[in-house]
Amino acid sequence: MLYVVTQTTEPAAAVTDTPTPGRHRIHRAWFVAAVTFVTIIGAAAFRSLPGLLIDPLHEDFGWSRGTIGAAVSINLALYGLTAPFAAALMDRFGIRRVVAVALTVIALGSGLTVWMTAAWQLLLCWGLLVGLGTGSMALAFAATVTNRWFTERRGLVTGILTAASASGQLIFLPVLSWIVDKHDWRPAAVTVALAALAVVPFVWLLLRDHPADVGLKPYGAKEFVPKPPPATGAARRTLKVLGTASRTGTFWLLAGTFAICGASTNGLIQTHFVPAAHDHGMPIQAAASLLAVIGVFDVVGTIASGWFTDRFEPRRLLAVYYALRGVSLLFLPMLLAPAVHPPMLFFIVFYGLDWVATVPPTVALCREQYGEDSAIVFGWVLASHQVGAALVAFLGGVARDAFGSYDMVWYLSGALCAVAALMALVIRRGPVAPVPVAA
Repeated sequence: MLYVVTQTTEPAAAVTDTPTPGRHRIHRAWFVAAVTFVTIIGAAAFRSLPGLLIDPLHEDFGWSRGTIGAAVSINLALYGLTAPFAAALMDRFGIRRVVAVALTVIALGSGLTVWMTAAWQLLLCWGLLVGLGTGSMALAFAATVTNRWFTERRGLVTGILTAASASGQLIFLPVLSWIVDKHDWRPAAVTVALAALAVVPFVWLLLRDHPADVGLKPYGAKEFVPKPPPATGAARRTLKVLGTASRTGTFWLLAGTFAICGASTNGLIQTHFVPAAHDHGMPIQAAASLLAVIGVFDVVGTIASGWFTDRFEPRRLLAVYYALRGVSLLFLPMLLAPAVHPPMLFFIVFYGLDWVATVPPTVALCREQYGEDSAIVFGWVLASHQVGAALVAFLGGVARDAFGSYDMVWYLSGALCAVAALMALVIRRGPVAPVPVAA
């Protein structure tokens, strides 16, 4: 009888989380990370498209680059502003439901662009709907999965999941640029919608919200972690976390550096590199292929940055990343030409390695400073990233319309990166006062 009582009272995690002697089982957390990786790739398809469509939309409808840039700007801003609320909604309704709905909204917004005839429809579909959908699939999603399923290798996993967006760019950019060049931009928009829908079954069938759902401890944890009850008042909690975090200088330094990160990547290179290269006589497919190469090296650089973040001081890593990025942007106007030459390839490789290498150390600093609410705080930091990206996506188009070139935009962005490097060095060490959670 004593034997029976012992068996029935032992936690399930102690049974399911202990490998059979002589066997090496892969922890379920790695399968969840793999599904998350594939999901972010599917959502990244749309983010590959804006730079390819600026010239075709300008030619088809006569819309100015500033108008098209405004739609990209709305999309990028919502991508960031939705993220912290999505992180809280995942605590309330579960990761699977939020992500499945987000992918469906992305598909709807992208598909409806096929029938648009006016600029306001571009702002609605491309800006609002896809912005909301991709915002719910933002890096706060990766941070939530990492925080729940891992206590070890968090920097590495963050780097891998961050690289998923670059992998999506790598996969979709050459395909979409070929479709745009050979078959017009509408089939490209349909391709993006189908890619987003194709991921939904993987999310619903394979993704799990918490290790406790399958009787496991988080990877590397020494004790079983019960699943917390659903957190009600998601919007109130998100705003309260923002209110408390915003009273610390560390939050504004993190938000400021990440805003410059977004301005110099998504807002600048991802949106304007292809039309800028085309201005210098480079074919659109060649310029898009260079962006895809950035995606290749972004995967390497981001995973390496995650590995570095587990071992080195994240503040110093950020300072180095921003300083090197700023120097490279100052040289870009001299490298643009009708053909691809070795110095341009060097820039592409260099920029790819540095593209979102800033994410793992930024997530690590949020975790260090803000503890359990770090995913929501990072969501707000990510919002600043996208606001910076949105401003440059819009202002870059306006500058091109006004001055006839992008040179001033490259130089100003390089100077901003130097400012970000200095800001990273003065971020405080050690946790700030705990951020309370709304009851």
